[in-house]
Amino acid sequence: MVKGSVTISIEDFQAFLESAEKYKQLEGRLNIARKELQVFLSFLATREDLEKYIDEFNRQSQTSTIVFEGAQAIIKMKDD
Repeated sequence: MVKGSVTISIEDFQAFLESAEKYKQLEGRLNIARKELQVFLSFLATREDLEKYIDEFNRQSQTSTIVFEGAQAIIKMKDD
């Protein structure tokens, strides 16, 4: 690890803090949306044979995959 210091303006520092807070809010909203989608997919999985569609989604998706653990759908990031 390299130790050092950086000098930035108060305005830039404030903008940095604001962007960090916006990121936290966005991350929270995305996690909620992911959980809701998992519940929806789990519901659908009990009603229809979706395996071929899920396999195709997983093949084409660049960022996430859908896996089932029993009847529960889990959305995973490919880099997890």
